[in-house]
Amino acid sequence: MAGSILQNKRILAVDDEPDVLDSLEDLLGGFEGLILDRAGAYETGFHLLRSWTYDVVILDIMGVRGFDLLNMAVHRGFPTVMLTAHALSVPDLKRSIEMGARAYIPKERMVDIVAFLEDILTLEHGSGLKRMFQRLGGFFNTRFGSRWMEDERIFWDRVAAGEYLPEPVILLKK
Repeated sequence: MAGSILQNKRILAVDDEPDVLDSLEDLLGGFEGLILDRAGAYETGFHLLRSWTYDVVILDIMGVRGFDLLNMAVHRGFPTVMLTAHALSVPDLKRSIEMGARAYIPKERMVDIVAFLEDILTLEHGSGLKRMFQRLGGFFNTRFGSRWMEDERIFWDRVAAGEYLPEPVILLKK
């Protein structure tokens, strides 16, 4: 897969399902120089996030405390993707975006992970979210119903237009 921005990148994938990690390894294995670090539990993922610099982090939500790891990855400046099956819901999608995730991908669309990762590495944050919505808008409408965005129309319109950026988080010492 010559010429891909994924060549020579270091990616961390954290998921408690070994078959998901195996699938990611298969999908990303053809890129020259790409290193895929794997973690099957929160503790291992936490240690790896503290120990290395990553070009992209891929996190499951359930089973590995994905939101805690997302918080850490975003604070370390790593573009992060949420990859989920069991937490596929509007509140978890919104929370992921608000916390700084660059994409929220259903595991049943994992086969398209390369395109999502290339977008994350080449597009600005808001533009990447816009592209995600272009790719997954029909899926979300089918999964959540055609009116799923109505309760928070302004938020979702900003995300879909590529205008949303998460608020910076300032940590204060206690």
